[in-house]
Amino acid sequence: MKGKAVVITAILLNATVFVYSCFQTRAIEVSGAWALYPMMVKWAEEFQKAYPDVRIDVSAGGAGKGMADALTGLVDIGMVSREIYPEEINKGAFWVSVCKDAVVPTVNKNNPVLDDLLSRGVKKTVFIDIWINGNITTWGEVVGKPEVTDPIKLFTRSDACGAAETWAKYMGSKQEDLGKFAVGVYGDPGLADAVKNNPLGMGYNNVNYAYDEKTKKPIEGIMVIPLDLNENGRVDENENFYGTKDELIDAIATGVYPSPPARNLNLVTKDAFAGIAKEFVMWILIDGQQYALETGYIPLSQEKCSEELEKLK
Repeated sequence: MKGKAVVITAILLNATVFVYSCFQTRAIEVSGAWALYPMMVKWAEEFQKAYPDVRIDVSAGGAGKGMADALTGLVDIGMVSREIYPEEINKGAFWVSVCKDAVVPTVNKNNPVLDDLLSRGVKKTVFIDIWINGNITTWGEVVGKPEVTDPIKLFTRSDACGAAETWAKYMGSKQEDLGKFAVGVYGDPGLADAVKNNPLGMGYNNVNYAYDEKTKKPIEGIMVIPLDLNENGRVDENENFYGTKDELIDAIATGVYPSPPARNLNLVTKDAFAGIAKEFVMWILIDGQQYALETGYIPLSQEKCSEELEKLK
């Protein structure tokens, strides 16, 4: 009798474990690029409404962290806001693009030559001489006013990130070159604050950290510097799209704002997406694109979505 009781108890215990496992919350761990963080949070919220048994934890820390975490299996999905390097592919990095945004150069709203910057814009060659070559060191030199001798205070990202890599690529360089003349600051919010707190500061940010979510205008304390795309020394009407985030997003979507510093944003895993993480990524490409514009991103074209979905197969 005692033996039967033990058997019955074991059966009941196994049944309890089975029932619990059926209703157990499924989890997806995500980390990486600050650029993708607001978008991924929105996607996680909407996905969990449709799949309440899924828990998605999203943390930011830079594209380098997202890649490292994905390749070592610390997370199911890494957010990477730059191109995937060949050496990462050799280590098993598998990725799909999920949306698009851009990096923009920023200055303090009290910059001594702000009016000139906004009316003239800045040529790529000037940015190169500021950031890469170190030949231009004062704000007067930027706008052709030698009498203005205020020094440029450069700030860059200290963490390995897609924003820095993309901004450097616009100038034909790499992230490590941006630190030659600049002070390193951690994270997108930190870089925006550094420029905001220094009247002579210059930096760069992903669009969603340069513009206020509610007003759609540049965040209080900073201004976005127009790119003088045709390098004629003035911001022409078709180059003047920085007043609001919506204007800039339209310029990125139509290709008027160049790539780089516009670029695709990617989700990465080791070898292949699987299980609920794969379901989530497929949902992003099929249903999640509708939330991109309202969150401040550019959705992929239908053709690009189909291409990325084919990779998942």
